[in-house]
Amino acid sequence: MGRTTIQPFFDPKTWTISYVIADAATRQAAVIDPVLDYDFKSGHTDTRSADAVLTHVQAQGMTVQWILETHAHADHLSGARYIQERAGGKIAIGERIREVQATFKKLYNLERSFLPDGSQFDHLFKDGEVFKIGEVEATAILVPGHTPADLAYLVDGAVFVGDTLFMPDVGTARADFPGGDAHALYWSIRRLLDLPADTRVFVCHDYPPKGREVRWETTVAEQRAANIHVRDGTTEDEFVAMRKARDATLEVPMLILPSMQVNVRAGQLPPKDANGVAYLRIPLNMLPKGEQ
Repeated sequence: MGRTTIQPFFDPKTWTISYVIADAATRQAAVIDPVLDYDFKSGHTDTRSADAVLTHVQAQGMTVQWILETHAHADHLSGARYIQERAGGKIAIGERIREVQATFKKLYNLERSFLPDGSQFDHLFKDGEVFKIGEVEATAILVPGHTPADLAYLVDGAVFVGDTLFMPDVGTARADFPGGDAHALYWSIRRLLDLPADTRVFVCHDYPPKGREVRWETTVAEQRAANIHVRDGTTEDEFVAMRKARDATLEVPMLILPSMQVNVRAGQLPPKDANGVAYLRIPLNMLPKGEQ
């Protein structure tokens, strides 16, 4: 531990935390879960969040080796392609992204040329695959449940858990998206909580209770002792019952329909029509109806 530097970037509009983790010796870096800003009302994209990441990378003399997605996010558009176009690096995600792509190709009725084979990404990680950021060893850990394709990344005594776990006083991810499974989520979480107690845990989102500032770092020990949904002693049946009851009360994320058709493409916007304009598709009457 201590061979890497970790810099968080918080986006207040989507409550997302992106990270730059770098090998301190070689200055090789990985960007985790970058955000492409999107204004729902106007349909405009913006790059200020991704530009903040790039400014940090440049100021620190880093080289982007990897752009790591923990999963295809439903609450923000991915800035992976934008980062890659300006700083290089391989865009990577878990190999089960193919299942997610197949589901959402049907939902959006995407163009024939879109193949749900993961080829939009530069690398698809297998469970347990070891790779390097500079000279620092990292491991991809499959943690399905929130979606089939979720990964956590274990690097130098720290684990980046995506949406699988939140801060202890917020709990855990929902499991009611297509392909989600509360039973699988429970065992994915237990797999993470079996890591050494002092492992640093970095979350992708924080939705702080009133009176608490935004936070993104905790430890395995804190999660096991205090996570309101899955602390030690919580059984699988208890967790699944809680998760199903809670998920039934949650609204559909505001950006799920815009974001998923971009994120299954590794952050690439849809191909432009003959008039030179790219369009997002909104399938009508397909997702569960939210509160009016």
